[in-house]
Amino acid sequence: MGSRYENVAATAIRPYRPADHRAGRRLWAELAEQHRELYEDPTFGGTDPGAAFEEYLTRLDLSGVWVAERGDAGVVGLVGLIMDGRDGRVEPVVVTARLRGQGIGRALLDQVAEEARRRGLARLTVKPQSRNVEALRCLRGAGYDVLSAIELTVELRPRSGARRDPIELHGQQFHT
Repeated sequence: MGSRYENVAATAIRPYRPADHRAGRRLWAELAEQHRELYEDPTFGGTDPGAAFEEYLTRLDLSGVWVAERGDAGVVGLVGLIMDGRDGRVEPVVVTARLRGQGIGRALLDQVAEEARRRGLARLTVKPQSRNVEALRCLRGAGYDVLSAIELTVELRPRSGARRDPIELHGQQFHT
């Protein structure tokens, strides 16, 4: 049995090109679908969740986009670098669902970190969804180990489904 990362070698990380638009839009829609599932919100992203990709590409603070491409599957991942002064923010990181857990996300994160270093940025941040344990593990493994911000929400309408186990932070319990 091979390594769980054996397919990373077959994956090339390269700058986004206009010809990647359809794949980028598809990945953006997958990201919206994952958000819908995590937060039990069937309306997230609207009726065409991939449409927000075009808006993303027009951001003035967007400094670069890279894709993960596999010869057998085409573009399978996407990462972007948003500039904020001397800091950078990773937004988004997405790997097609069927290939997650194979090191592709890590390769994308390594690429954006390399680019941020090359540009002389002081730090690089990312804001994963608190319920996305898979993403949190990937990010921690890629070196994102400083908890720098917390965002809290109050639910104004009852949510369907059971709540997940709470997490503790500074002696306080929070739901995810």
